[in-house]
Amino acid sequence: MTAARDRIATARNLLFVPGSRPDRFDKASASGADLVIIDLEDAVAPDDKETAREHASAWLAQGNQAVVRINARGTPWSEADLDTAVEHGCPVMVPKAENPAELAGVAARAAGRCDLIALIETALGVERAREVCATTGVVRAAFGNVDLAAQLGVAHDDHAALAYSRSRVVVASAAAGIAPPIDGVSTAVRDIDVLRVDIAHARRLGFTAKLCIHPSQLALTGEQFGPSPQELDWARAVLGAEEAVTTIDGQMIDRPVLERARRLLAAAGEPHTPP
Repeated sequence: MTAARDRIATARNLLFVPGSRPDRFDKASASGADLVIIDLEDAVAPDDKETAREHASAWLAQGNQAVVRINARGTPWSEADLDTAVEHGCPVMVPKAENPAELAGVAARAAGRCDLIALIETALGVERAREVCATTGVVRAAFGNVDLAAQLGVAHDDHAALAYSRSRVVVASAAAGIAPPIDGVSTAVRDIDVLRVDIAHARRLGFTAKLCIHPSQLALTGEQFGPSPQELDWARAVLGAEEAVTTIDGQMIDRPVLERARRLLAAAGEPHTPP
């Protein structure tokens, strides 16, 4: 895996910044976010699309790095957005990801210069999540809770209503052999308790990162999507036990348990080499 792909695969928080606000690009880059996403889609009004793309291109041309969320295929701006991303060789977030053939077309246009993050945010995208995640060029999937909830007629912050869809994306990512997916946004920007609950729910389902819409959300997402001290202690105990040991604290130790322990340590930067 290349360094760029590894950065996408291991990111715990990704911060959106509107493409129409170039005054915020440097601030977003310095915020501590694992990845910055310059948004040319939902955050930009139709009349500002061209200017936003020009702002993004000028900033990227200075050697800055970011993911670019392009406008959806079939819109008047999509092709030019993708051309800009390809020109600068930056990762692309593809919205409304539901058609594997269209995604493959984006990957072909990128010709290996741009890794793809598939934003699954429609009912059809959820139902086709396995094929979407398995498309060549897709490094990771993200979950678009707000758009999907609007289509389904449910609240975007209703955990129960979206649990099935979230789980489909998690299972599809694992089946496709790509990194665990990125959870959608928490719109209660100033409510840290809501964010904490949202992260706990997403992490329980198998997500390992979150889309953020404000810098105030970065610290908690970075912390909470990493292994807890208790999990690390457990992983060290499991991997440090004698090979003949079959239980620890009453829990059976077998190959899948050992693999989980290794993943936890690797996520904390403590890779463990099997004896």
